Amino acid sequence: MNRRGGSWTIIFAALFAIEARAQVLKSSRPAANVPADNAAVQRMVALTVPKGTPLQIALDSEVRVKKEGQPLQGHLMQPVYAFDRLVLPLGTRVQGHISKIGRPSGKQLTWSILNADFSPPRPIEVSFDQMVLADGRQLPLHTVVVPGSGQVIRLVDSGPPKNGGTKNALSAKMDEAKQEWQQAMQQIKQPDKAHRAFRLGVAQLPVHPQYIDAGTLYNAELQEPLNFGSEAVKEQTLQSIGTPPPPGSLVRASLLTPLDSGTAKRGETVQAVTSRPLFDEDRLILPQGTLLNGSVLQARPARRLKHNGQLRIAFHELVLPSGSTFRVDTTLAGIQAGQTDNLDPEGAAKATNPKSRYVTTGIAVSLAWLGSGSKNDVGTAGPVAGGAVAFRLVGIITGLAVRSHTTAILMSAYGGTRSIYMNFFGRGHDISFPRDTAMDIGFGSRTEAPMPTSP
Repeated sequence: MNRRGGSWTIIFAALFAIEARAQVLKSSRPAANVPADNAAVQRMVALTVPKGTPLQIALDSEVRVKKEGQPLQGHLMQPVYAFDRLVLPLGTRVQGHISKIGRPSGKQLTWSILNADFSPPRPIEVSFDQMVLADGRQLPLHTVVVPGSGQVIRLVDSGPPKNGGTKNALSAKMDEAKQEWQQAMQQIKQPDKAHRAFRLGVAQLPVHPQYIDAGTLYNAELQEPLNFGSEAVKEQTLQSIGTPPPPGSLVRASLLTPLDSGTAKRGETVQAVTSRPLFDEDRLILPQGTLLNGSVLQARPARRLKHNGQLRIAFHELVLPSGSTFRVDTTLAGIQAGQTDNLDPEGAAKATNPKSRYVTTGIAVSLAWLGSGSKNDVGTAGPVAGGAVAFRLVGIITGLAVRSHTTAILMSAYGGTRSIYMNFFGRGHDISFPRDTAMDIGFGSRTEAPMPTSP
């Protein structure tokens, strides 16, 4: 028994030594698929511009409308991003055409003829179907132009800061945004003074051509996604998504909710989506496609005595692509608006009256004075002038046919009074922002802790 016990002891000792040796060898091998630095971990992210993404396209030059199918040339007025990468730079060339030339309504045609205009503006529909990349490649597009776009607009901001601090930071960033806008506008071939004067004179003729102005901006939404492959993103970059935007940060977003001061109500929900990623130095804070939820703080429709509409909105919640949400303090620092719209230092959009109303009223009053000339000199000039300022074509014909001093005075008084009323005492105009209007949103301090991740 002792010999057998000793043998088993030797066997167990040998097995134990073999197992210990195997453990030593296993521990000395490099661990498979376990990097030494977690910061080196990468994840593949698809660079896809999703369906519904707006492309802001400005016409490079003036277009005289002739026929359907007429080609159009334009370029991107703001770059396009996918997640955190630039895929379509500012100024990328876009090609399109006039898809449809409509007819004016019966009411519009009647009033136009009465005003001695036999060429009323026709509704024009355009399409953009091809993009030319920097390397010469042609990228087919399928887009739909958003209603309400097709105007010459500008980028307006809230003006110089009053109290410093965060506003100063936002103001500096808005200066960069305006420089970028001016850079994009430099690609537009603007007509010279002589051509503008020619256009103004031709527009006064009873029959005249129709033009689409250079710089007319269209919001064309993608109906099919654009795929630019995929790229590796560091896990460390992804981990910084959703951290609070530093005070003074500025992000470009596209409006999802069309707004009009004549119909908007206080408290109405407003949504926008970021069209560019937001970085804090090299940390990604908000990727492209982050949703912003907000509301209308003030909506004042246009009123009599040329009181124009006002609109104030603010965004108070961010929704990340992952579904996580948190609250923020924001201010509207800049927005694309019409030629007579402005943004006050508090971020309220206001419509303003054009200065040209003084000129047009002066011309109308001068014609009215000419139309009410001396009773002893009832020639052609007085009645025609009075009729022109009052009823245009009908007035001119009446003045030529009647040649009555009393009729000339009545028509002149009506025309001059009507011009003064329309320009100074009538109803103002509302401010309107169509879908996909670009806006610059500034962030203040964070007001609440992050909300739980949505399921």
